[in-house]
Amino acid sequence: MEPTLIILAILVVAVLGRANSVAVAAGILLLIKLLQADKYLFPAIEKGGVFWGLVLLTASILVPLARGDITCRDLGRVFVSWVGLLAFVFSLLTTYLSGQGLQYLTMQGHGDVMPALILGAVMAAAFLGGVPVGPLITSGLLALTVKLIARG
Repeated sequence: MEPTLIILAILVVAVLGRANSVAVAAGILLLIKLLQADKYLFPAIEKGGVFWGLVLLTASILVPLARGDITCRDLGRVFVSWVGLLAFVFSLLTTYLSGQGLQYLTMQGHGDVMPALILGAVMAAAFLGGVPVGPLITSGLLALTVKLIARG
């Protein structure tokens, strides 16, 4: 019963804060749980959800390229502007951090920090107008910070 209440609380906070993506995700998980299909669907979602979510996110970002809204000339121009170069560097950094975060949470077995990451993402999405794609980057920052502190 406790997991259902936690997901329900996340759903309520997301709805109140107008964090639609969090609300939909929590609603889907709650529905799966209430239909007692969780033992079949949760493992599949847990195993492939991040991959397929990233595939859909990446595809949505690539649509303007595929549609032809962004040309080769546009791509060339972006890399000679300071904003374009900074975007490239930040993209390298955040993508690296996301990879470190995923490794920290999964392969290194630090999933115990997930509630704090989720709560931070839900609160930022609900009340600060954020988009909850940050937990991987956040866990990457956490992983690097933990490594630095452990060395010192």
